[in-house]
Amino acid sequence: MKITRVGTQPSYPGPEEYFTGTVRVDPLFKAEAPGCAAGASVTFEPGARTAWHTHPAGQTLIVTQGLGRVQREGGQIEEIRPGDVVWFSAGERHWHGAAPDVAMTHIAIQESVDGSVVTWQEKVSDEQYSGKAF
Repeated sequence: MKITRVGTQPSYPGPEEYFTGTVRVDPLFKAEAPGCAAGASVTFEPGARTAWHTHPAGQTLIVTQGLGRVQREGGQIEEIRPGDVVWFSAGERHWHGAAPDVAMTHIAIQESVDGSVVTWQEKVSDEQYSGKAF
């Protein structure tokens, strides 16, 4: 058994190359052999969001606070709220973040495949975020 106490792992900002706006990542757990799952609590300030990306084994988001947005490529922007669970399939291109005027926090869980958990792509434009690009 292993207990990781809250506040024992330092927070870090979401890297500018993969996020738009202010994002804080709080690590929760890392995979330990033979496992391959890792999780983090991610807080997006209003309007903040990820870049487009995919996960080789998919990704689960569990919304814990606020109001957010998610979109898969070719789909409509969906609103997400506390208690919602979002699943993105392996290789499904998507983005997620806060609503324009409300922050959002979610727990993100993903598994690694051959040491990789994510493939980052281009940033989501303001037009895409607002839903005006499609």
